[in-house]
Amino acid sequence: MKRKRLFCELGPAAYAISLHKQILTRKIQDIFSSERFASRRQEAELPVVVHAHSSGMIKRGPGIDPRLQRNKADNIALACSRIDGLVVMPGETFSFWRLVGKTSRRNGFAEGRVLVNGRLVAGVGGGLCNLANTLHILFMHSPVTMTELHHHSDALAPDPDGVRVPYSAGTSVNYNFLDLRFRNDTDRPVQIIARCQGDTLTAELRSDGVFPYTYRIVEEGHRFVKEDNGNYYRRSRIYRETLDRKTGAVLSRELKWDNRSRVMFDPALLPQ
Repeated sequence: MKRKRLFCELGPAAYAISLHKQILTRKIQDIFSSERFASRRQEAELPVVVHAHSSGMIKRGPGIDPRLQRNKADNIALACSRIDGLVVMPGETFSFWRLVGKTSRRNGFAEGRVLVNGRLVAGVGGGLCNLANTLHILFMHSPVTMTELHHHSDALAPDPDGVRVPYSAGTSVNYNFLDLRFRNDTDRPVQIIARCQGDTLTAELRSDGVFPYTYRIVEEGHRFVKEDNGNYYRRSRIYRETLDRKTGAVLSRELKWDNRSRVMFDPALLPQ
């Protein structure tokens, strides 16, 4: 039976109307929300590094437009300038889009790569998923409470040097209805440091003291599979383990993502 097309799939005008509706709905929800959103930034860094992570912003290879990659790095640097130094106090919520703002040319964003309906295309503000994913990795290694998270394919490009890093990609954001949010349910403030140096994005989550637990990400069953529809998919199960800081004992293990990501690059580049 043929699937009935959604309203947003009827054409560019219908898509724009649907998009505007989603944005307006989220704004109204936030107005009436009881959430206290973090907004205070400070230059002084809190003394304890909870977790640090860095990632390359520029991908190179067959079929990758270097102009869009350069623009992506500029978009990430601009977004970092609006997040860097943010302090999230106990009870406050971090919202990616409330800090970064609308990804428009007027707000300084350029055209990069975005994922739309399963296809990589050019779009203003492209590349911010890279930043969102890096921040997500920080939050996963801390006791903060994730309240909103969206996934897309984490097989956008071949793994660099053939080395697989769990959660190296796969966090989706789209202004403003696909957000990345956490609530600080701890009794300590946490601070986000996010900066760009050359082609590298470096981020840290800091606090004013040490938390009693540490965290690690474990991936199992990683493989690439060709399914009946002819497409290749990355399959794996990704867990987060909570460890006692003093003894190193694993206290809990939680499945965070049963990963089935469509491969978005040339399957000829898949590892044998």
